Amino acid sequence: MADLHTDSSPGLNLNPTICRRLLVAYLIERLPRPNNPALEDITGWPRRTIQDVIAKGLPGHGTLVEFVQQGVRNNDGYYELSDWGSIDGEWVRAHLADIARVLELAPDQIPAPDSGV
Repeated sequence: MADLHTDSSPGLNLNPTICRRLLVAYLIERLPRPNNPALEDITGWPRRTIQDVIAKGLPGHGTLVEFVQQGVRNNDGYYELSDWGSIDGEWVRAHLADIARVLELAPDQIPAPDSGV
């Protein structure tokens, strides 16, 4: 099996706004207990950008992300992806290098897919 994490399609022309949505959905699926600080660390994006993608961008694709509350503070908890909606998660995992390139992130910043995901 090819290493999907480093496979890049140079001719693929992707929209950065869509790529942000794809990457955030992927990271929420992939990271253990993904919260805003974890997503900010990987992407380097401001908190507000990540919150906007989750609250406004992903629902437009039918993607369901819920916040699992833990603790007493409002921001204690993590996000959980319950449905990719119209986004093909397999395609996202297969094109992580392309998504990283469009978003000007080093592919090694993004956790590789688990073989069982």
